[in-house]
Amino acid sequence: MQFPKIWLLRHGQTEWNAEHRIQGQLESPLTPLGIEHARRQAGLMAPVLEQKPACYASPLGRAQQTADIALKGAPFVTDARLAEAFAGVFQGMTLQEVAQRYPQIHSTNPRNLDLFCEAPGGEGYASFHGRILDFMQSLTGPSVVVAHGLWGQVMRGIICGLPRDRMAALPNGQGCVYVLENGAETVWE
Repeated sequence: MQFPKIWLLRHGQTEWNAEHRIQGQLESPLTPLGIEHARRQAGLMAPVLEQKPACYASPLGRAQQTADIALKGAPFVTDARLAEAFAGVFQGMTLQEVAQRYPQIHSTNPRNLDLFCEAPGGEGYASFHGRILDFMQSLTGPSVVVAHGLWGQVMRGIICGLPRDRMAALPNGQGCVYVLENGAETVWE
């Protein structure tokens, strides 16, 4: 599959990221470090934004706050398909709490992408992958996307032709920009 050039920004660090607490589609504000992550992205994105690409952001507060800072006032469209994976009963729990309350699920899913997608009452991988692909197929030109860690792993994996296990192993940097083009990614830091 071919997609237009995409600049992907993961939201900056949140209070729950710092606590190793699963956010999923719940809200947690950016930390001072998270605000600095977004400011760093703003510096990286300045020359790109001069080209006036289409810009999109998740409806979740942490991505909206990051977009406001990193895009420096450039207009963006909020798209529900950019929300993070819905992690069912795991949302709001720390990773340690999940390990204690759901030891079988935790022990057989060591990576967050797999763990969140196996959450009881959660969205599941097939649905999550489907809505990300649907968004990607709707892009008509170079685009900036402000979203989430697991969301970005799946999108980057689709573009780079990776199987699910390799998607789940991708890093989830904050304060950087993933440039996705022609089936490959470059990381700006």
